[in-house]
Amino acid sequence: MPNSSSQFLLLAFSDRRELQLLHFWLFLGISLAALLGNGLILSAVACDQHLHTPRDFFLLHLSLTDLGCICTTVPKAMHNSLWGTREISYAGCTAQVFLLMFLMSVEFSLLTIMCYDRYVAICKPLHYGTLLGSRACAHMAAAAWASGFLNALLHTANTFSLPLCQGNALGQFFCEIPHILKLSCSHSKLRELGLLLLSVSLALGCFLFIVYSYVQIFRALLRIPSDEGRHKAFSTCLPHLAVVSLFLSTATFAYLKPPSISSPSLDLALSVLYSVVSPALNPLIYNLRYQELRDAIRKMMTGCFSGAIKCLFSGV
Repeated sequence: MPNSSSQFLLLAFSDRRELQLLHFWLFLGISLAALLGNGLILSAVACDQHLHTPRDFFLLHLSLTDLGCICTTVPKAMHNSLWGTREISYAGCTAQVFLLMFLMSVEFSLLTIMCYDRYVAICKPLHYGTLLGSRACAHMAAAAWASGFLNALLHTANTFSLPLCQGNALGQFFCEIPHILKLSCSHSKLRELGLLLLSVSLALGCFLFIVYSYVQIFRALLRIPSDEGRHKAFSTCLPHLAVVSLFLSTATFAYLKPPSISSPSLDLALSVLYSVVSPALNPLIYNLRYQELRDAIRKMMTGCFSGAIKCLFSGV
């Protein structure tokens, strides 16, 4: 097994210097957009009293995980593209695997909880305050973060306990468990495959719960007599449904696609979609469909702009 001074070689986007710089600027733009969008959501939810609801509480946590995903994979990829290198240290690779597994596990748990929030709000509105009180929300959020930490710890510890004897070149622009397993020649990697199977089973359970919840939600929507009422209720589910669809479709296909259709270019495109593009698009999706959030962000930005103008003229 490599020691702490060993290095892995990440996948280079291109051998041409012009394309390397293009990748750098592209990732810089995406990461800045993600930081701005998620930062605005965090600030608006934290500062606006009207957004202190269970849905906004979980949206705040979702924005934290999106920021974490961007900060885990993108900075090293930008550094390598800018300087034309491929190396990542053994410790850095371990940190990437742990953080990405941790944050993705938490994000999926949060999306499942947010689905439960919409289910209770539409199907059991009279019990909303009881089932989703502040204490219950805090417990569910804590469970999501704790389960994600435990899942990431088990996978990371087991993956890096395997002897790696087939080189150190990873076919990915960040450290990812499936690509590290390809470097192992040990039969004990079956243990990691077993852990992955367990994680997939738990994820499948969450997915089935989401499907069941939305079936019940759509049945409840059909019972609403007015078109305006149905549209208003459905609009509260649309951002979550879009985020879940984007996250699950890209991540599931990236990890569970048949080997027969696997290729370096397809693997790269899918990994960029679920680890970079999805966290950057989530704030945009919620801002487009969530009127209260747009109003809070507009109010906050107007207040900041007005304060800056006052400070400027008071200084003059």
